[in-house]
Amino acid sequence: MIRVAFIGAGSTVFARNLIGDLIAFPELRGQLSFSLHDIDEERLRTSQIVANRIGEGLDVPMTVDATTDRRRAIENADYVVTMFQVGGYRPSTVIDFEIPERYGLQQTIADTLGIGGIMRGLRTVPELVDVSHDISELAGDAVLLNYANPMAINMWGLDELGSHPGYGLCHSIPLTAEDLAHDLDIPVSELEYTAAGINHMAFFVNLQHEGRDLYPELKALHTTPADAPQRGDWGLPDAVRYEVMRRLGYFVAESSEHFAEYTPWFIKHHRPDLVEEFRIPLREYIRRCEVQNAEWETLRARLVDSNEELHVPRSNEFAPQIIHSIETDTERTVYTNVPNRGYIENLPDGCVVEVPTKVDGTGLTPQAVGRLPPQLAAMIQTNLGPQALTIEALKTGDREHVYHAAMLDPHTAAELDLQQIHQMVDDLLEAHGDYIPAALQTPGHHHSEVTPRWR
Repeated sequence: MIRVAFIGAGSTVFARNLIGDLIAFPELRGQLSFSLHDIDEERLRTSQIVANRIGEGLDVPMTVDATTDRRRAIENADYVVTMFQVGGYRPSTVIDFEIPERYGLQQTIADTLGIGGIMRGLRTVPELVDVSHDISELAGDAVLLNYANPMAINMWGLDELGSHPGYGLCHSIPLTAEDLAHDLDIPVSELEYTAAGINHMAFFVNLQHEGRDLYPELKALHTTPADAPQRGDWGLPDAVRYEVMRRLGYFVAESSEHFAEYTPWFIKHHRPDLVEEFRIPLREYIRRCEVQNAEWETLRARLVDSNEELHVPRSNEFAPQIIHSIETDTERTVYTNVPNRGYIENLPDGCVVEVPTKVDGTGLTPQAVGRLPPQLAAMIQTNLGPQALTIEALKTGDREHVYHAAMLDPHTAAELDLQQIHQMVDDLLEAHGDYIPAALQTPGHHHSEVTPRWR
């Protein structure tokens, strides 16, 4: 049997999609065993019921176990998929928005880069590192596939502090490829591309169709913010990415609502005209979480309390593709977030980069992409400093490095002065309480040991 452990399986819809994708592969049917873990017993129970309903509806035999004991879930797993959100929507996500807003710092998503990403990293890296220790002890040959954000900070922390390697997965590159194919009226299967950079700041450095460079055509589209298309399930405008392409020459593989908060250019407290012009959805992740929570309640009522037929859409997430490729020796290319070992020549070794990765029966092999255009490498460098300093805070227990990380974040630095940044960080760390490692909870505390003490 192929044993797949989901850590954070209370994300019912995401777990449903991954399980649905896996059992859609004929070669894997009848060979899959799922171990679901979450700290929320109600959500865990719902995910277990949904998983069983998938197997029953498709008449596919599979084993589904559910437990609040993480070590039990991981034991003897072949694959461990991490998909948790430490602190959840309440209190932590709300805190990451509301406290910065008191200082005039507005955000859209706040889960990967920026002050929200820093805070989420402080909460999440210790848990991911603990998972890696469990894998080393209980499932030493398992492949760790991480979906938890902030992706780059998490994978960097895992590399520096963990005991088991992993691969970070994000769907932004293939979803953006679908967006570009739609805009250019080309089947996405015919789009030829290479993207590279860091998570949520990777760029399409090559974009072709039948050997033809597509950038001249792409740059002729949507030449004003008002002309930008609406995107995806959320129907959000895409003006920011087209503007960035016009200025930097390349299209970024993350949504406009995300990218707007990674730079100092679009969200300014004293320039509401920019937010209006580029139609930037402030507090978008708050709205999205509320919608998704309501959808979870509806899903639970429909699928747990009734016998309604379960529809399982194909998501084309990377984790099922990776598992299928390794188990069947089917070669394909995915994108992973891994420590830079020369894969991008003009980014520092050790920082976490997002690059094309070959996967087959031998495992995953990240591919070298050479040098990024210098303006893209420079853009990315503005976000590497805050990431590195967040990891330094976790490694040393030195709270000063949290201040440093926030001081160097481009969006935060453009809006707040140094005293405001210092006080905002204090407020955030205090509000998050025990979700923050103990060594970082006390103002003025300096911890000299390199070995971290999470609690």
